[in-house]
Amino acid sequence: MTLSSIPLATSDLQISHGARKNSTLICAPVMGESVDQMLRQVEQAKELGADLVEIRLDYIKNFSPRQDLETLIKRSPLPTLVTFRPKWEGGEYEGDENKRQEALILAMELGADYIDVELKVANDFYSSIQGKKPEKVKIIVSSHNYENTPSAEEIGNLVATIQATGADIVKVATTALDITDNASIFQVLARSQVPMIGLLMGEKGLISRVLSAKYGSYVTFGTLDAGEVSAPGQPTVTDLLELYNFRQIGADTKVHGVIGNPIGHSKSPHLYNAAFKANNFNGIYLPLLVDSVANFINTYNSPDWVGYSYTIPHKEAGFKCCDEIDPNALAIGAISCMIRNPIDGKLKGYNVDYLGAIAAIEEGLRGLGLNGSSNGSGSPLAGRLFVVMGAGGAGKALAYGGKQKGARVVVANRSFDKAKILADKVGGEAITLAELANFHPEDGMVLANTTSVGMKPRTDQTAIPKEALKNYCLVFDAIYTPKWTRLLTEAQESGAAVVFGTEMFLNQAFVQVEKFSGIPANKQLIRDTLARNT
Repeated sequence: MTLSSIPLATSDLQISHGARKNSTLICAPVMGESVDQMLRQVEQAKELGADLVEIRLDYIKNFSPRQDLETLIKRSPLPTLVTFRPKWEGGEYEGDENKRQEALILAMELGADYIDVELKVANDFYSSIQGKKPEKVKIIVSSHNYENTPSAEEIGNLVATIQATGADIVKVATTALDITDNASIFQVLARSQVPMIGLLMGEKGLISRVLSAKYGSYVTFGTLDAGEVSAPGQPTVTDLLELYNFRQIGADTKVHGVIGNPIGHSKSPHLYNAAFKANNFNGIYLPLLVDSVANFINTYNSPDWVGYSYTIPHKEAGFKCCDEIDPNALAIGAISCMIRNPIDGKLKGYNVDYLGAIAAIEEGLRGLGLNGSSNGSGSPLAGRLFVVMGAGGAGKALAYGGKQKGARVVVANRSFDKAKILADKVGGEAITLAELANFHPEDGMVLANTTSVGMKPRTDQTAIPKEALKNYCLVFDAIYTPKWTRLLTEAQESGAAVVFGTEMFLNQAFVQVEKFSGIPANKQLIRDTLARNT
């Protein structure tokens, strides 16, 4: 389906958030237990910028069909989609089926703009109305799969079945077990010749709700408040409009994102989307909850999927999926950034972790009055004992960066074998994390944590006893959620200077925004955006 083929009255749209590049409507479900509560929610939806509201009748206590529907439909400042979802389709209604369908017919008569009828009863419903439908109203016939996502071919067949009922709009909602499941819906949406709503439920289906605007879904759903969802994985209306710049997503928008697992904590989308918008760059940046990097890369191989940041635990897996690798990343053995060549489609890997982290650590050491050795390197790390916790992708980058600056590198890892492999590559020493408690060859060492120990939600954890921290003059933690990890708090209490993971994160963003967009990053904008979101 082309975006221009979607039938849509301009009266259905609010253009208050700037000119649109898509015609996908943002629908806010309202799920109040009373009519008054619903009306307040409808007003909130309008204030937030939603295009229409889904009135979930199955949530109303003591529902009085004619009185309640007339009030809700007549007093709504936004177009209305009336849904009365039964338990057998994931809703709350458990009463008489005939009465449920009678309420939907009444909603049509009272002026609802859309009603939602489940595929299971669609033929019965159409038989009961005998073609008597107000011209204004559009009937959405919906199918919800709470188990999985079928293949694109199976979804295409389902769309044909729904269309055959006489539906004005087809709705297919499935469950994402893997992020690659979204591709099936994208394929069907892009080729559909009928107005279609296509969405995946669950955290791994979030990208379907944002990229609905790119692939031509008639509607996407956004909640009024975080946590108040009518289906798993719904973003808020505010996130759609302000975080993801939803109105500016078009068929030609380039897709970027951060690949990790877990990924819900990431602040990267806030920074990159703000930077893209400031640069008038036609790109979107998404949190990508990926289980298998290889499967993800193989699935999303179109020219519009162009750039990725990599975080825990996928920096090394990303390295293996590159067609080309930057010399620094090759030496490190891990990437933090991947970009698709627009000419030949090949993926090139880079590593900017070491640049961001080492620069932040050097700045911290200079703040202590340590301005570098006299051996010519000029780095305050030169000659200093530099302990890197972790031997994964970020650990490799920090160890490599320390070596480049002339530090004496020690790699500490749960697995001694992994520590030894990395230490040998950088001419350093290997120990286990457990040995750090009694590791004290000298005072004034520098410690860098690249493990996930202490990251949300396990913020009470640390990989090194507080007593051991008195031997370090500076401690850096690559974790930035939370900003003050237990490690950094205890390091400061022990007298060490601390360097936040946010500094590494910011330095990465400065470099990667320019790599993705071809335009220098507005550094102050990115700093301010992170400050507002941490």
